[in-house]
Amino acid sequence: MSLTPLGEPRQKITIASLREKKLRHEPITCLTAYDYASARLVDEAGIDIILVGDSLAQTMLGYDNTLSVTTDEMLHHTRAVRRGVKNALLVADMPYGSYHVNPDEAVRNAARFVKEGGAEAVKIEGGEKRADLIRRIIDAEIPVTGHIGLTPQSVNVMGGYKVQGKTLAAIEQLMRDAVALDRAGAACIYLEGIPREVAAMITAEVATPTIGIGAGPECDGQVLVFHDILNLTFGPPAKFVRRYADAAALISDAVHGFRADVISRQYPSDQESYHLPKETQSALDTVLERKRAMRR
Repeated sequence: MSLTPLGEPRQKITIASLREKKLRHEPITCLTAYDYASARLVDEAGIDIILVGDSLAQTMLGYDNTLSVTTDEMLHHTRAVRRGVKNALLVADMPYGSYHVNPDEAVRNAARFVKEGGAEAVKIEGGEKRADLIRRIIDAEIPVTGHIGLTPQSVNVMGGYKVQGKTLAAIEQLMRDAVALDRAGAACIYLEGIPREVAAMITAEVATPTIGIGAGPECDGQVLVFHDILNLTFGPPAKFVRRYADAAALISDAVHGFRADVISRQYPSDQESYHLPKETQSALDTVLERKRAMRR
């Protein structure tokens, strides 16, 4: 059983408890994780939601964007994360193409994330146009989280990673998108890359918890990418990224240290080596001495 920082038993996070947090105005925490080790560390730190984001396309697999990652790749990482999570709510991103063709295929793929991956909810991008699909997936007993604003799977349509909702028409569309997801029964709504003022309006308007990323502090919760907060991404961070540690420097120093010690023969030391038992060493010395004597 895991404990809170105050030493109290930690409760399992559920869809219902996210709603309760919104009602009590308790901030919701969310981080991405892509493997067993990171998932276990994030879960044991008390994070509420662990998202197996399709951002693993870039952070783990080296793709240029999220569009290339496949359902099977996402499932592989979701299964690994599942093994490290005990208390957080586990949400898995449905990748591009897994829910765009037809509703039946979307439901089948969503079911795979629950049945094969161990996810407790799936995330899909889009607002009004996804409302009917979300209802279909929920009818299959699968919770769905929404995602509006800057939706990375739409990068080609948007013409890049640009802040959304900067005009009155765009604000009106975002409000309609949020209300549609709320009425469809979304478990929470991720708001990405939108002005703080618009995110605040959405959060006040809908009963569904909102999770912001580049959407200001008025959201019901916040999410960041695991690799971003640790400086494990290659490239300039987005404006909203706050780095809490420099794991890249730590890892680089460790690797350079290992290489230097091997080259200088300082690793491994005698203390880091295994040794024969004295009796075996004595017997081996005897055998070797006999062989040397026979060669003379």
